[in-house]
Amino acid sequence: MKQAVLSIGLLLCALGAQAAPAINVGVVYDYLEQDRSSYLKRVSNTGTSTAFIRVDVLEIVYNADGTHREVPVASLTDSDGNTTRRDGLMASPARLIVPANGRQGTRLLYMGPRDKERYFRVRFIPVVPEKDDNFAITDEERADYKDSLAAGINVMAGYGTVFFVRPKATRFDTQINQTGNQYQLRNNGNSVVVLDEFRDCSLTAKSDCLPTTKHHILPGRQLVFEKKTDRTYGFQLIEGQNKKTVTVNSNG
Repeated sequence: MKQAVLSIGLLLCALGAQAAPAINVGVVYDYLEQDRSSYLKRVSNTGTSTAFIRVDVLEIVYNADGTHREVPVASLTDSDGNTTRRDGLMASPARLIVPANGRQGTRLLYMGPRDKERYFRVRFIPVVPEKDDNFAITDEERADYKDSLAAGINVMAGYGTVFFVRPKATRFDTQINQTGNQYQLRNNGNSVVVLDEFRDCSLTAKSDCLPTTKHHILPGRQLVFEKKTDRTYGFQLIEGQNKKTVTVNSNG
């Protein structure tokens, strides 16, 4: 199957600890609609100790050959070379202190042009607080936290999410074509199209299904899948706020 899909980053940070935080960032794909400039992202902690979380943002840039790279978010400068603001996405605050069984939020703010769609990786990384790392705690509190993580071995897991910033004049135009053995969806619009809950199942045995998947088709890209004999395919075609259920039978 050929597809333009954004991957999810999962970062595992092994640290010495017995008690440790366990964070949850909810969904791993978030979308900033054309009429909004900020988005509240909540982080919960189901672990047994406080989570000190650093929020890092990188821009995902796609090359002409379809590969991509992650680069630091640029800053805009004035004629004197002074930084005026960031050209892209920023997290405020970029440091979160989430108590055990608690929840905190960071607001993702977009500043920059909206003439085309842009993509960002937002990483939520649990850390052991150090001096001068912008966590508002005392040296005593920092030492007590390190002592609480001193025995045993544990894993503190951080998560990378993908953030889509739609253009100001969002336009959807999904072209669907099919032949006897192929089904093709091409995104001729200017914003990402989502195929959610993609199912590939047998027509004769309802329990014979491949794992459900999710696909993103970027502007100018296409997704093609082969229609195999005696198989049925179904998915939710999502264009912004609009959803449509699509079913494709290979024998139809």
